[in-house]
Amino acid sequence: MSRPTKHHRRRSRGERAVLVVAILLFVCAGLVGAWLCFARPPELDDPATNTSDTSDHQQGSNSSSGTDEEPVRQRRKNCFTILVSGHDDDNGGSDTNILVMVDPDQGEINAVSIPRDTLINTDWNVPKFNAAYNVGGVERLCQELSNLLGIPVDYYVAVDLEGFVELVDAIGGVNFEVPIDMDYDDPTQNLHIHFKKGMQYLNGEDALKVVRFRQNNDGTGYGTMDIGRIQTQQDFLITVAKQMLSSLSLDMLNTYADLFVQYVDTELTVGNLVWLGQQLLTIGMDNVHFYTLSGESRYLTTEDFWDGSYYVLDAQAALELVNDSFNPYDQPLTLEDMDILVPAS
Repeated sequence: MSRPTKHHRRRSRGERAVLVVAILLFVCAGLVGAWLCFARPPELDDPATNTSDTSDHQQGSNSSSGTDEEPVRQRRKNCFTILVSGHDDDNGGSDTNILVMVDPDQGEINAVSIPRDTLINTDWNVPKFNAAYNVGGVERLCQELSNLLGIPVDYYVAVDLEGFVELVDAIGGVNFEVPIDMDYDDPTQNLHIHFKKGMQYLNGEDALKVVRFRQNNDGTGYGTMDIGRIQTQQDFLITVAKQMLSSLSLDMLNTYADLFVQYVDTELTVGNLVWLGQQLLTIGMDNVHFYTLSGESRYLTTEDFWDGSYYVLDAQAALELVNDSFNPYDQPLTLEDMDILVPAS
């Protein structure tokens, strides 16, 4: 069965964006590695399965009851999902998480940001998505994201945010349009963020402050909390990626490769990275798209978990986005395949 027609694509301002900096890091490392080995596409344990056995990371919400009515979904060839996770935010958590779909047959690469406060269906006191990192590291993030969206997370790329600082410094800093006035102080973390709205030159440390900013000391800020921050992160990554690609050289490729080795942890082999780099170059930067999971920030009061602010997903919008741009199967998913918790208003 062919993929569903793309009628309801939800795009961010970065629709024609280049890929996130973390992906560019391992692509550049892969290009350097091309001199040393052959390109090899990633290998899945069982590329043709139903949703009851799609990935080592996927458990729970997609299990099969064994009835004849349940469809068997086949994995499409050379179609992979990769979680790019940025950490540490000085609190031991996962500060930035982006699910990337590499789809050479469709000629596109899609990336969706998962808000850190996304409500997930667990028995934790604070059932937020980014808390999964504290529970079980990046592998638990993969598992919870797989349960949430009903698709396998095939691989991960975990990036230490100190590598982000080193990368920005390596390219000489960037000029970036800071979207709002930023005035925030957290003495416990020795974190002080003070920038005026408008074009600013940012070195690595300044850049990390800008992309981490959530709200001002007086509670003002984006208004949309994590969603506004995600848009700033995406816009900044676009700026950095363009600057990286405009100044590629043998020396810079070696620099990127060194940063990759020092700051990136991944299950992918060098041969896999070479293959992914080739796909990126073939697909072209105009076919790399950014999205954010739709939902709303809500203050929840419930007996099931601690009261607080959570990002509650729009289940129908998530289903449409996954089927449009992140479904690795040859048949569409349904809401029953997902595990999206939507509390009563």
